Amino acid sequence: MLKHLSVQNYILIEKLEIDFSEGLTVITGETGAGKSILLGALGLLLGQRGDAAYLLDKSAKCIVEGVFDVARYKLNDFFKANDLDEEPHCTIRREINPEGKSRAFINDTPVNLTLLKELTQQLVDVHSQHETLLLGNSRFQLNVVDACASNQKEWLTFKNAFQELSQLRRELSEAIEQQDRSSAELDYLQFQLREIIELQLSPGEQQSLEQEQQKLSGAEDILLQLNKACHSLRDGDENAVASLNVTQQTLSGLSRFDERFGQLHARIQSTLIEVKDVYSELEGMSEEFQADPVRLEKINDRLSAIYSLQKKHRLPDFESLLRFKDELQKKTGTFSGLGNAIAELEKKVQLTEKKTRKAADDLTATRKKVIPEIEKAINSQLKAVAMPHAVLKIALLEEKEGHYTTSGAERVQFLFSANKGGDFKDIGTVASGGELSRLMLCIKSLMAAHAALPTIIFDEIDTGISGETAARVGSILRTMAGQHQVIAITHLPQMAGKGNEHFLVYKETLKGHTRSGLRKLTKEERVNELARMLSGEQMTAAAMENAKALMVE
Repeated sequence: MLKHLSVQNYILIEKLEIDFSEGLTVITGETGAGKSILLGALGLLLGQRGDAAYLLDKSAKCIVEGVFDVARYKLNDFFKANDLDEEPHCTIRREINPEGKSRAFINDTPVNLTLLKELTQQLVDVHSQHETLLLGNSRFQLNVVDACASNQKEWLTFKNAFQELSQLRRELSEAIEQQDRSSAELDYLQFQLREIIELQLSPGEQQSLEQEQQKLSGAEDILLQLNKACHSLRDGDENAVASLNVTQQTLSGLSRFDERFGQLHARIQSTLIEVKDVYSELEGMSEEFQADPVRLEKINDRLSAIYSLQKKHRLPDFESLLRFKDELQKKTGTFSGLGNAIAELEKKVQLTEKKTRKAADDLTATRKKVIPEIEKAINSQLKAVAMPHAVLKIALLEEKEGHYTTSGAERVQFLFSANKGGDFKDIGTVASGGELSRLMLCIKSLMAAHAALPTIIFDEIDTGISGETAARVGSILRTMAGQHQVIAITHLPQMAGKGNEHFLVYKETLKGHTRSGLRKLTKEERVNELARMLSGEQMTAAAMENAKALMVE
């Protein structure tokens, strides 16, 4: 619950310190005195945006600080998860500097607004007159039912199953789309692969073919030159072998005169043997370079096909073509695996659909069970707030088979009839402002009984009502305050008289400057304030007596 509120330099509030107690606290004041300013300052603690426009003194910081008693509430998991100091009294502070930059703190630890809201949503519920518009919102209506059903466990089970199902359905849809997109691509890849496979390429083949092509392309010229070489060595009229034989014989005859001629004879003999060997090799090679037009044509065709594929796929060499073939084989393999993945996903979707259907049915059962209790409780409360013939009915509207939302397999619709025997219609289309206000109070009262919310703030819940009805609304607030701290901003004395404590918002002008303030009223001051609310500034004795009668001890 809110124990203390401190406000500095906020709009018309220079400095304010307020201590709050348990039970029902009412806040009153003349129109324009600053009740909305006070609520705005509290809104900063709850995570609303702030800027420099809120500063009374544009050269100083605005500071709003609240101290909450959280000892009885299960918030230890929140503090641990966010690495925050846990204290029985939690201090929340907002600061806005003159540049408009805002900072938030929980127990003096800086936090962002998202984290601040996550905590304060568990501490304070603010109901304003504009919130009655939520009554026509299907999600709000469903939240009312779920809060009363206390079905958090069933809702989480469904939520997890639905999220899993949604993810699997997305994956399956994407896989099918990919398969559809890939069919044309797969056909093209397979065509490319077939072109390469049909050539039956082998490593090093291109180099070998190019060498053979070069041989066969120059075979005639090579053979001509080989024959010319053989002719000069041995076959011609004047050839090297014949000349060497003559030289050898001459040196053989001279060797008896000088041994050096014998040495030269031996060397010529060795040269002759080498020349004859060269001749033999040239003669043998001439057989290798025989022209073969048929073989050359085959090689040319083969190389042309290889070159054509390289050019087609913009590949620099033969090895790149072989690697490209391997890549195509891998890609086509992945496409065939896509069909298996789709089949597997379809099985998972079927299983998860069954799990989600079971979780949705369990969640629906909790709602169906609690709806009669909600209708009974609210319709009873409506009589207590002077709507004796008003009836609320709650309808569960099932979604299409197999279709879910994040909230389950159905929607909720509040149907309302304000008059006896009247038709039931959607509440957003038939209820007046005053009826909506009272109905929302009844709903809040019911939800409060099912929630561990420490503090509930009502901002002019009395819109559109007066007299005895206001007194009844005040009694409901007083009853709610037995379980929760309730703070009510009101302009009706019948409600203000129900408070355990009474604060007055006032406005005063000092030295030409207008300021708003708040002070706790004594018993006597409360009577005077209630009398003013009853009769205006000129209080009568009757108004004073009526004010005393309105006071609830």
